[in-house]
Amino acid sequence: MPSPIPVHRVLPKGFPLAITLRPCSSPNQVQGKRRRFLSRKTRELPQRPWCTIVWDELKLLDLLGSGGFGWVYKGTYYGKTVAIKKVRKCTKNKLAARQSFWAELNVAHLIHENIVKVVAATTSVPADPKAEDSVGIIIMEYAGGTSLDHRIYNCAESLDAGECLGFSSDIVSGLNFLHSHRIVHLDLKPANVLIADSGRCKIGDFGCSHKLEEGNDLIPNRQLRHLGGTYTHRAPELLRGCNTTIKADIYSFAITLWQMVSRDHPFSGDRQCVMYAVVAYNLRPSFSSVFNETLMGRKIRSVIDHCWENEPIDRPNAVQLLETINNLKSL
Repeated sequence: MPSPIPVHRVLPKGFPLAITLRPCSSPNQVQGKRRRFLSRKTRELPQRPWCTIVWDELKLLDLLGSGGFGWVYKGTYYGKTVAIKKVRKCTKNKLAARQSFWAELNVAHLIHENIVKVVAATTSVPADPKAEDSVGIIIMEYAGGTSLDHRIYNCAESLDAGECLGFSSDIVSGLNFLHSHRIVHLDLKPANVLIADSGRCKIGDFGCSHKLEEGNDLIPNRQLRHLGGTYTHRAPELLRGCNTTIKADIYSFAITLWQMVSRDHPFSGDRQCVMYAVVAYNLRPSFSSVFNETLMGRKIRSVIDHCWENEPIDRPNAVQLLETINNLKSL
């Protein structure tokens, strides 16, 4: 099955055109005129994220969740536990589904301890009735079965200040890495942050992400017309339909940190009314007493206030924010 849209038009810069557009049913790969044989005892996960998916080595196990553009399964690849995302076709907005798939690959060449790693991806799937509604498949590292959203709202114990700052340090470290590679996530929220068994947070779900062009720190609004995302975490400039920058992620982080401390949901009421109030009246989630009871609570409140400023220029960048959080951790 060919790529749903011309590869050269959507492939991120630096992403080789060697990405496979054909399925493979055997670990014995043909490369040019040479054949490479892999021993089952020595096989490891492929090192290049754009390598061919060897379907015989891919096994789907449990459904972990589903969203607007697909399903995520727990499975194995070459015997190692992975997460498999099947990006579904969207009958209402076919272009959005395709863009979501390619946006996920903005981080395919990147490796960082606070970013969910892409192992392999393809738009070519075997002949299977279950795969007919799929735009493509992405194999990612399995970063654990717990999201930050689950930790905030579904655990008996609330996060203390130290845990909030520890998770925040991981998240902002991931954002700093992304921003240094000119990638904006644009859908940062607790549900898109996974907590590994080690306790480390990893940012995932890059279906709304965008790669900034060299020499241009703005994303024109016309390039975001198909953007999904979560309105409660979207920066005011995005809600206004204006050009945006990496500072949109800083705003989303502020809402996320507020959730960690308050264990509450940011907004209630009609969606359109909330978005209008955020833009027109600078509406923000209210601070409960937990933010005022201790000196650390007040310091965290100050960080949040700084990060969700209405104008992007007034927000800190990820480097400044990471330094502030790490200084608070040392107190």
